[in-house]
Order: sequence, then C-alpha cells, then structure tokens
Amino acid sequence: MKRKTHGLYIDGEWVEAGEPTEIKSPYDQSLVGRHHRAGQAEVERALAAAERAFHAHRNDPASRRVTVLARMAEILERRREEFAATICGEAGKPIGFARAEVDRALHTIRCSSEEAGRIGGEVLPLDSVPVGDDHVGITRRFPVGPVLAITPFNFPLNLVCHKVGPAIASGCSIVLRPASQTPLTSLLLAEVAAEAELPAGLLNVVPSPVRLAEEMVTDPRIRLVTFTGSPLVGWPLKQKAAHRKVILELGGNAGVIFDEGYDPVPVIPKIAKSVYGYAGQSCISVQRIYAPKREEDRFVEAFVAHVRENVAHGDPKDEATVSGPLISSEETDRVMAWIAEARERGAELLCGGSRHHNVIEPTLLRNVDPTLKISCQEVFGPVGVFDTFNSFEEALAKVNDSEFGLQAGLFTHDLDHAFQAFRDLEVGGVTINETPTYRVDHMPYGGVKQSGFGREGIRYTIEEMTELRLMLLRHDFS
Repeated sequence: MKRKTHGLYIDGEWVEAGEPTEIKSPYDQSLVGRHHRAGQAEVERALAAAERAFHAHRNDPASRRVTVLARMAEILERRREEFAATICGEAGKPIGFARAEVDRALHTIRCSSEEAGRIGGEVLPLDSVPVGDDHVGITRRFPVGPVLAITPFNFPLNLVCHKVGPAIASGCSIVLRPASQTPLTSLLLAEVAAEAELPAGLLNVVPSPVRLAEEMVTDPRIRLVTFTGSPLVGWPLKQKAAHRKVILELGGNAGVIFDEGYDPVPVIPKIAKSVYGYAGQSCISVQRIYAPKREEDRFVEAFVAHVRENVAHGDPKDEATVSGPLISSEETDRVMAWIAEARERGAELLCGGSRHHNVIEPTLLRNVDPTLKISCQEVFGPVGVFDTFNSFEEALAKVNDSEFGLQAGLFTHDLDHAFQAFRDLEVGGVTINETPTYRVDHMPYGGVKQSGFGREGIRYTIEEMTELRLMLLRHDFS
C-alpha cells in the first residue's frame, strides 16, 4: 500500500520542501507515512505568515471564528476513523483509546467554537471614590498575537486541538510544531482547517528539528509560547521565552488514595485502566496507589488478578488491547531500567516486569523506596507502585512527597476528608471518587511545582491567549 507524503502547511498552502522523513509504528516499525521536515527557510515563512495573518484578521467578528471552528468539528467527525487509525499507527495508541481521543478532540473544537462567541468583559463603576465621579471603566479581552505551540506525542490530536482551538477562538494566529514522533495527525488537522476555510496563515504546521523550535521561542514575532512535554525541556524554554507569555504543562506522577471504609475492590478495573491505559503514557496516569494497611493483601490479590485476566497488552490495532507499545525503544529501555533499579533496591514485583520489543507487561511493584525514580519521577510507562498508610494525614503527605503536582485522586465516603484533600493536596486538581486520570476537556487543567505553569481547558486557555484591556470613559455632561 502506497503511503501518503505530507507537505508542510504554511500560509494556507502545502509546501513540499525540507527534509523528507518517514514515520514508523512504535509497535512493529511498519511504515505509517512520510512528511517533510521544515528547515530554516520554511520556519521563517511560517512565522512571517502567522504575523501577517494575525494583523489581517485580529479584528474579524467572532461569528467568523464560531463558524470556522464549527466547520472543523463537522469535518473532523466525518474523518473520525482516519484520524483514529493515524493516531494508532504513529503513536502506538490502542485503537479504542485512539477513537476516544478523536471524540475528545471533537468536544475541544466544538467548545472552542462556543467560547469564541462568549469572550467578553465587564463594566466597572468607578464612583466609589470622589475622583471616580462621572467615570466608568470598560474591559475587553484582545488576542495576544501569534502563538507558538509545541505539542507532545501522547495525544497528537486532542492536545493539539487544546492549543489550536482556543487560538482560533481568541483571534490569534498559530505556528504549530508537533512532536517528531507524531506529526501526521497534526498535518491531517491542517487539512481539516483548510477544508473549513480557515483564513490563510492563521494555522501553520511545521514539523522541525528541536534547534529550530527553540529559535522560534525567542523570535520577537511570537507573543505566547504554549508547550506540553517534559520539565527538562519546558523550564529552559520558559527562560528563553523571556517577556513572552508562557503556558507549560509538564507532567506528573499522579497518586490515588483509598480512604478507610471505602472498598477498593469494585473500582480496581477503573484504577487498572488509569495505570496501564495506553501503556501509562499520559501525564495523569495513576502511578502511585495508597490503601489502608489492613486492605493491603485484599487489594493486591484482587488487583493482580484483574490485571492478569483483563488488561490485554500488545498490538495497538487489536480492539482488546489496553496497553500497547511505548513510543520508542529508548523509552522502553529507560522504564525497564527503572524497574530493575527498584527491584535491586528491594521492591517486590507483583506482576509484569517483562518486555517484548517496545511492549512492557503491565507491572505492579510494592515496598518501593519513595526516593527511587519509579516512584518520585514520572515513569510514563505501564508501571504502578503500591503503598499503604496508617492515617489519612500520612496518605496526604505521601501524595505530596513529589516534585510534581498535576492531579491526585481520593476515594472516600467522608466529606470532611474530601475537603481536607482539596485544601492540603499540592496539585492543580483533586478528583473525589474518581481517578486522577479523569479529565473533561473544558475544565481547568494544569499543575503546580514541576508540573507546569498556567492552565489549559478551552475558556482558561483563551484567557491565557488574550490580554485584558481597560477603556476609561468620563461622562462629560457639561
């Protein structure tokens, strides 16, 4: 079967320039597709197009943005299976999870369309002090300018839509640099934008070397940088961005607590899916599980039995697969090294621990030293760490004993404990009686500590991508 070669999408045109590159499946190394990789000239062309388009369209009426985003959603829905197959191929995401990602992206784009018509302001009475007599303040949000979006491999459609949708809704232009492992989905989205008649230059998709992406961060035409990826890359980018606005989503090692009196066994399928779904390659995959000491044996026995019987791993094209391959052999080697380090330091392997090419068996460890990488860093693999606690305060402290703070979960029947967790857990979101992997795409999403800076979730991203401006008006009745 002949595979399509995708050009770059710049200024509303497909550009066949730059280095030809093949994208292969992380599962079996089969060819998924080809694309062109931008060089210096193509990046410059994309930046110039974004600046030109922003100034040409920044004052377009909201109705145009509402309409084009609604059209994009319609086209995306029509091409749902094509997108799902592409995500499955280039990201190695199990096909069921890939379809779910397309459905989430549909919600993201539709919500962006709705929010495009709701960007407002307020009227501020200023006469609370004598000098404010006969004065009124009016606020309104204006687009910040051209946006640079650098996106990760793990959600190559929805996390891209979380940047593209709000940018279009805000009136910003955007230069998108997708992950090197998964550029094809972004290029398909550019086809959708073109068919929806998004004005030329408002979306530019330029897969490029890391060096050129870093240069774009410092380009004076870029007014906001939004990056999703690792802390090792994200924080230095923030420094390079200098005075520009920055949104960083940098991952986590999510913990979930089962409170005293809450039976964990009925929700083990939900927890297992949150640990092992898509091989744990989500920023909010459950990595650390905490249960009361008296529930340890019961939980472990039920959890391991469920994983062995129900968490299928292997070929991402298989409808039954839950945990597919890691994105690369290098990442597989890293996760296996972390598992080996934990076992050498006394951790007990309860299930899994083996690999077949880039597929790691769903793995559970206990008695893990909390200072080891497998516990305190982001594993981004199909590995869970089980631990116990003797008091609720101890459980909260264990979740907080992390450099990350994205989301955490608590299963409880105690409303006081729910609010205590909400108050004391050092994270961007606390999920009660739900796993921390839970996300609805219009809710605010982001973290603290090493997990990032700023918030996504369509309306919240729009706030980041706009500037609040005040107009002061004095009523002159003389």
